[in-house]
Amino acid sequence: MTREFLQFHETLEDDDYGIIVGKDGTIKGMWVPKDLAVEEDFPESIAKLVFEHFGVDPNDDSVYHTVH
Repeated sequence: MTREFLQFHETLEDDDYGIIVGKDGTIKGMWVPKDLAVEEDFPESIAKLVFEHFGVDPNDDSVYHTVH
């Protein structure tokens, strides 16, 4: 049996968000839909998850390199 692996971007719809977690459990980045990257449109539940579990504030411009 051969497994077919999908690339991360292939698993997302145009309006999906994605969290990239490293093997050590730290956040490596986030995929934010280009059309939905406006701060007031950012889902509060995702912002809360990322901040509480990974210590990253997605609204903080100093971590912009982590949020794609």
